[in-house]
Amino acid sequence: MNSNPTETRVVNLIFILLSLLMLAPFALVVIISLTGEADLIQNGYRFVPDRLVFTAYEYIFKVPSIIVRSYGVTAAVTVIGTVSGLLVTAMIAYAISRPDYGYRRVTSFYVFFTMLFSGGLIPYYILMTQYLHLKDTIWAMILPGMLSAWNVMVLKGFLAKIPMEIIESAKMDGAGEWRIFFTVVIPLSTPALATMGLLIAFWHWNDWLNALLFIDSQKLVPLQLLLVRMLSSMEVITQNLDKFGIGGLDVSKFPTMSVRMAMVVLAAGPMMVVFPFFQRYFVQGLTVGSLKG
Repeated sequence: MNSNPTETRVVNLIFILLSLLMLAPFALVVIISLTGEADLIQNGYRFVPDRLVFTAYEYIFKVPSIIVRSYGVTAAVTVIGTVSGLLVTAMIAYAISRPDYGYRRVTSFYVFFTMLFSGGLIPYYILMTQYLHLKDTIWAMILPGMLSAWNVMVLKGFLAKIPMEIIESAKMDGAGEWRIFFTVVIPLSTPALATMGLLIAFWHWNDWLNALLFIDSQKLVPLQLLLVRMLSSMEVITQNLDKFGIGGLDVSKFPTMSVRMAMVVLAAGPMMVVFPFFQRYFVQGLTVGSLKG
């Protein structure tokens, strides 16, 4: 059935308008970060400023070691957390998706039960600091996000759709369980794993609560926690400037709002660059777990 050209143009126009509405807030953030503080005070937020200045970025990169170190911590946490988390999630989801696994229902319920109740913040803090001794270590930002019951259940729905005949055929060829998982199941699950990996990476990149709870050392402050501190108080920047002994900066005229927006751009930018490379897999994996396994 041929579609009406007029209807097609209307639908395309609607989606174009929706896309522009979604891009407008981020575009405004970028413009504010390039606007002088005096112009913001006088004119407020505008999409077309009187002039573009890079004062906010100049202030931020006066002490590049702070930003670079936070980028490094966040990148390390994201890469290690995503790879390890995706591996553990895939292994558990694959196990409970196999119909020949005798404890499939019990294990699935055990995973699902953790979604209903939480031990609370205080037991969580005691576990991480007193029993696991992870305070002020990079693992305090990696291990909590390594496994999510929701991710396991969603990925289970996709893996359950892999025909059991393929697995049985691999067994007949002499393949063991580990070889079947890594050479048969993983390649067949690329769209689902890429989608899940992207979601896990976003979580690790944007997480700041675990760092706030467990990180005291300035060397392990991730980018998002640095952003939160800057958004709550610009005293963090002034303290770091004094700490590193950099003079010549008039802190009293610090571009507060534009610096905050510049930090938002710097924090969100890398993930916006990474996303297009996974877009193809992300679109294919939008229906992950949509069918009952």
